[in-house]
Amino acid sequence: MNELAQHAAADLEALRAASPLVHNITNYVSMDIAANTLLAVGASPAMIHAEEEVVDFVEIASALVLNIGTLSPSWVRAMHAARSRARTRGIPVVLDPVGAGATPYRTAVAAELLKDGVDVVRGNASEILALAGAAMGPTRGVDSTHGTEEALEAAQVLAREMGCVVAVTGVVDLVTDGARRVLVHGGHPLMAKVTAIGCSATAVIGAFAAVVPDRARAAASALACFGVAGHRAGEGSAGPASFRTRFLDALYTLSPEELRREARIEA
Repeated sequence: MNELAQHAAADLEALRAASPLVHNITNYVSMDIAANTLLAVGASPAMIHAEEEVVDFVEIASALVLNIGTLSPSWVRAMHAARSRARTRGIPVVLDPVGAGATPYRTAVAAELLKDGVDVVRGNASEILALAGAAMGPTRGVDSTHGTEEALEAAQVLAREMGCVVAVTGVVDLVTDGARRVLVHGGHPLMAKVTAIGCSATAVIGAFAAVVPDRARAAASALACFGVAGHRAGEGSAGPASFRTRFLDALYTLSPEELRREARIEA
């Protein structure tokens, strides 16, 4: 019996029992689907980004998710303020460096947030390569032009140097803390055809990190849920629109026992 799949099942059960409040400072594109994905998996979402209230809201949150998809100076200031308070409180901080490498401003913002201290970084291979300073050129926006395996070394170095967990998502997902390495299989090609599915994965990692102290395990469990739900949703979907609906339903109906049986996680 796969011990990592057992962990994922136990972690999903713990998440649903706690229903952690996840504070998201995220982009306009992802707000709807990320909030609904958090609700479907069993967490409570909040999309709060005003400078005037983010620090106060961190006080009642169980995790903080920072997503740089649609940047503005006020949002960046809000992210830094919220991140600082979250670290003081000891709640997990998860960073999604959307489009890192596409523009100098975007890459610098992601690097500054990472340098200041986060617990988990989730991105595609191109974003992680850019963030690690290993990219050979600009990325194609939020689309990955590299495979997960190409980002393996960069992800491990980034995790070790920054003292965080790095999750690289793609056809096969990789989670590393610099020493351990976990691969998560599953999902469906239609996941790449629905905008902000990756952003939603980052939000769900935040929810799992709120109830699982081992950040690498939390990220792997979250991505295992996504893998199983994505595979289920893809069967019978006519296209991206039906997949989106079926994916939310698949997350909502997924039981811990089904996750234990169907998760494909390997160390």
